[in-house]
Amino acid sequence: MTAKVVSQRGLHARSTISVLTVIVLWEAVARAGLTSALFLPPFTKVISEWWAVCADGSLPLDLAVSLSRAAVGLCLATAIGVPLGIAMARSRFLHWLFDPVIALAFPSPKIAFLPIFILWFGIYSLSKILLVAFACVFPILIGSFAAAAGVNRVWIWSAASLGTSRLGMLFRIVLPAAWPRIFSALRVALPVSLITTFTAEMVSGGGGMGATLMYSQRFFESATVFAYILTMLGVGLLLDFLMLKLQAASAWSQPS
Repeated sequence: MTAKVVSQRGLHARSTISVLTVIVLWEAVARAGLTSALFLPPFTKVISEWWAVCADGSLPLDLAVSLSRAAVGLCLATAIGVPLGIAMARSRFLHWLFDPVIALAFPSPKIAFLPIFILWFGIYSLSKILLVAFACVFPILIGSFAAAAGVNRVWIWSAASLGTSRLGMLFRIVLPAAWPRIFSALRVALPVSLITTFTAEMVSGGGGMGATLMYSQRFFESATVFAYILTMLGVGLLLDFLMLKLQAASAWSQPS
């Protein structure tokens, strides 16, 4: 058994113990009456409610709506951000043209644009998808630009000296070398897409996880609120794990 495997098992064991400790303390505090059930229902009651909303189909439907919005918005941001970021790294004119806009828009709180998106595109899926794309395109674009700009110049010069075309340079040199950092940018953008989707749903309604969570909160259905929050946490953790597996499986061999 290698040291790496032992270290990973130790890390998993510590994580499991930490989570179980939080659950036990949560249940004990709630059952002891140290806080009102309105503010902190017992964990077992939350799990019971989670099972109930899964069984009646409401939670899976809300989750499907939210994930579809986040996924479409993220894909749209990727389709725009990756090519534009690489193009900016390869063209001084494009970098000069777009860099001021990116510097202005990137630090801004994207959720503040929600009223404008609702005004233009309505309260349902289209406004949320476009807001997700708007929120995610900047980290993807900046990450893609940095990845393409950081490609070893020796590889590029060597390929050019051998007569490699511009298209061949892109697919045989730039993309393979930049892929790990581009994928890291996509991993950063993934939780941004989820956060933006859930927040937009909480503010504007229109169905989905966030809308149901806020509806339950208004009627003081605390167990449902916590059930949806736990689902959001679990989905984020699962998707990040899948992204890591996908990155390992799709590792693009670097030029030598």
